[in-house]
Parts: sequence; C-alpha cells; structure tokens
Amino acid sequence: MSGSMAQAFAHNFLGHSPRWYKACIITFLILNAVVLRTVGPVAAGWMLVIEFIFTLAMALKCYPLMPGGLLLIEALVLGMTTPQALYQELLHNFPVILLLMFMVAGIYFMKDLLLFLFSRLLLGVRSKALLALMFCFLSAFLSAFLDALTVTAVIISAGVGFYSVYHRVASGHDPRQESNIDEDHALASLHHADLDQFRAFLRSLLMHGVVGTALGGVCTLVGEPQNLLIGHEMGWHFAEFFLKVAPVSLPVLVAGLVTCVLLEKLRWFGYGTLLPDNVRAVLADYAEQDNRERTSRQRAALIVQAIAALILIIGLALHVAEVGLIGLMVIVLITAFTGITDEHRLGNAFKDAMPFTALLVVFFAVVAVIHDQQLFTPLIQWVLALPADQQPGMLFIANGLLSAISDNVFVATIYITEVKQAFVSGHLSREQFETLAVAINTGTNLPSVATPNGQAAFLFLLTSAIAPLIRLSYGRMVWMALPYTVVMGGLGWFAVTDWL
Repeated sequence: MSGSMAQAFAHNFLGHSPRWYKACIITFLILNAVVLRTVGPVAAGWMLVIEFIFTLAMALKCYPLMPGGLLLIEALVLGMTTPQALYQELLHNFPVILLLMFMVAGIYFMKDLLLFLFSRLLLGVRSKALLALMFCFLSAFLSAFLDALTVTAVIISAGVGFYSVYHRVASGHDPRQESNIDEDHALASLHHADLDQFRAFLRSLLMHGVVGTALGGVCTLVGEPQNLLIGHEMGWHFAEFFLKVAPVSLPVLVAGLVTCVLLEKLRWFGYGTLLPDNVRAVLADYAEQDNRERTSRQRAALIVQAIAALILIIGLALHVAEVGLIGLMVIVLITAFTGITDEHRLGNAFKDAMPFTALLVVFFAVVAVIHDQQLFTPLIQWVLALPADQQPGMLFIANGLLSAISDNVFVATIYITEVKQAFVSGHLSREQFETLAVAINTGTNLPSVATPNGQAAFLFLLTSAIAPLIRLSYGRMVWMALPYTVVMGGLGWFAVTDWL
C-alpha cells in the first residue's frame, strides 16, 4: 500500500478526531483481544465497560456511536456476547427505542408552541433562582406521570429554539430562516461574551430540568421503566407504590428542589449565570414581532399543536398505548392539520432522534456483555449475604454504583430477580422483601444521576444537538450533577437505612 493511501485511511478513520483519540481506540481494540485471551472474559468485560464510558466522556471529540460501535463489534466477534443476546436485549427495551423514534420527532413538530410558551416563561420570570426552580419542579412533576425522555425532549427543543434565535440575530441572519448555528465565525466580537454567558445560562436550566426528571421519576409506578418492573414483581398498584416509596422519594424531592435554589443563589458548580440583557432584548423583540406578524394559518397551527399536546398528556397519563405509538399519533395529527405534506420536512424531524437511537443499541450491547459475563453477580451475592439490617443500605449503594455505569433498568431487573428468588426460597420475610424492593427502586433512580450513563435522560441530553452548542461535555455534566448526586444519594441512603 502506498504511503498516500495509508495516510488517507488514517485520516478517514474517525474523521477529524484528534490523533491521540484515534490511537486510544486502536489500543483498546488490541488490548481487549489480548486481555480476553490472557486474563479472561470478566477482566475483558470490565475493560469494555470502562472503554465505552471513555467514548461517552469524549463525545465532543467524536460521536460515541462510531468508536463505541467498533468496540462492541469486536466484543461480538470475540464471543463476549452474541447477536442473539443483543437482540433479546433490544426486544426487552423496544418500547424505549420506539419512544425515541417517534416521540422525539413528535415533539419536533411542537417546537413553535414550545418556543411560544417557554419564551413567556423565560421573559416573564426575572429571578434566575425562581426560573430554575420552576424548570426543576415542572420536570419532576411531568416525569412522575409521563416519560423522562419525553420531558427531556421538550426542554431540549425549547433550548435549541432560544439558542438558534439569538445566534441567527447575532450573526445577522433572519431568525426565522434556517442557518448554521454550529459556527460562530459570523458573529461580531462584541456578541461573543453574551453568547458564552447565554450558553452557561442554558446549561444550568437544562441540567436542573434533567435532574428534575430523576426527582419525579422515582416517585410513581409509571415514572421510570424499572419502577413498573419492580411494582409488577411486588404486586403494587399506583397508590401503593407511591406510599411505599414516599418515605425516601418525597424527602429527596424536597431536598433536590432546595439544592436547585441554593446552587443558583451560591453560583456553585457552574450554576447561577444570569440571562444577558442583550439576549433578553433579542428574544423579547423576536417574541413581540412573532406575535405581531403571526398569520391566521400560524395561529391555527398553534391551536392544533396545543390540542395535540393535550392529547399527548392524556394519552401518556392513561397509558392508552406504548409511548412511542402515542408519539406517532402526535406526528400524524400535527402534520395532517398544519399543512406538512412533503417527505423532506418529515425527515428533518427524525434527524436528532436517530443517532441517539443507534447509540442506545450499542449501549444495550454493553448491557448484553455485562449480563453474559455476569459482571455484577459477585456484588449481588455479597450484598444478600449481609445481615438483614445492613442489606437495604448496601443494596442502595450497590444499585447506585452499578446504575451509574450501566443501564438502571438492567440493574433493577437483576437485583429484583435475585431478591425475589431469596423471598420465594424462604430466606426473606415479606416485610424485608418490600424494604429491599424500595432500596432497589431508589438506588437505581437517585445516585445514578452521577453520570450520563446512569440516566437515559442525561445520556439523551449529552448526545443531543444542543450539547455541543452550549458546550455541555461529559465531564461538565458530571461536575454539575455532583451536588445533586451527593444530596440525592446521601439523603436517599439515610432514608433507606433509617426510615424504612
């Protein structure tokens, strides 16, 4: 092979990623095979988990689908898991995939309504602490009855809308026309400081919002997928689940909201940045002009979107169908009654969701490796061997640690299955069984906010279109989530240990 062809292949491999990053991925691929043959599948499995987390952490260098996908293809070739195991994992999580395919696209068609509503909230509430509290509380309330990914999609859509309006105006473009908002070269130098401050402002609001989805999601039977699973195994209905979990979930909810306000007041961990006056003026002018120039067709479209949103909320609250199917219904209703009939405009709605959907398939392959190599089994057995009074607290910690690096639904499935088996075998009383079930539920929901791996809403935000725009990296997410992790995890552990 000629030198020029070798350079071409080297340049094409992972595109514009830094050379050191490309070298890391190649090293990982070589080491995995060596460790598997010399040390064994368990060590190789843990290496793979760490390497995949590394690709997530470097998401701004290269979208994790490509390097993570290479690692998982190698895992399949080396026999660390099988295509059949991956397929079963995907079947088990098909509702989540369906949700991403259709619900996120459905939210896309509501962006005019969302921008209309959120602009009034953003411009009407001057206090940043109050605004942050409203974002966090509303996300928590909605996530208790709807789906965390749906709520996250809503706040991401609103954030992208605000950012694009200001960026286009600051770049000298029409805010209502499509333009490249990924590049800042067209901005005058005087706008750069305002844009950086606006990015910090949006980062804090979005982080409060996704943390809110965890605070609310832990409270109810339908708040998170693992809640439904645990409730089914325990035979708990909606009200009973809420009451059983309340001694842990409600104090943590209050503490989380207090933390939200304190972070804004104290301006710690990247919070507390105010909306720049120039940005507020641009958004206010846009909203005023939008109201003044809105045509009857546009008003009719807003009404249709509002009706579709109401149908969406009712459909999700009553669980009339899988969330993804309700999202598809929203797409059909809005497009049919707002004049959207061409394939190109429909296709644009799916651009944001499909990369993350593909990445989630790779993530489920990691989960399949964890399952096939039984990486968590020793920890599960150790916890269940402890004295009964120590089990809830240690189970909470074990679930939290594992959920922070893996899929919390998978962790909950493994733990509740093992605990139920111990109960059926007569090693646990019913009261102890219920206490451990609450520990599993809260342990997989609360401390898992520590990393984007632990919460699907966090991972969705990290890999969404807005993350690179507002400079929200893996490390910055972990740092901004740290105070919430300490408060939610610490109080959750204390409540599980002493109040149940």
